[in-house]
Amino acid sequence: MKTMGALLVAAGLSFWSAPAHAVVLDLSTMTCKQFIEGGEDTIKLVLTWMDGWYKGDSDEAIIDTDVFVENAKKFGTYCAKNPTISIVNAAEKILGK
Repeated sequence: MKTMGALLVAAGLSFWSAPAHAVVLDLSTMTCKQFIEGGEDTIKLVLTWMDGWYKGDSDEAIIDTDVFVENAKKFGTYCAKNPTISIVNAAEKILGK
């Protein structure tokens, strides 16, 4: 039990010492250009969100990395050709909802 308590304290201390980088992403207004220029972390975050969003509530909690990568490639290609379209509209076109 002492070990668990020590781990929790250590985790808490590391959390508080980490710099805060809170970012709010309004995906309903983000364009493909903003998505592409958003950097690696933003791209990964948005692609992961879209994967879950378009699976819906009925699918199992499984990520098929082959399907994920294929959809990410399609999305990236579409966004590169259509920089002014919103990512939500691009996702609907690519992933269809």
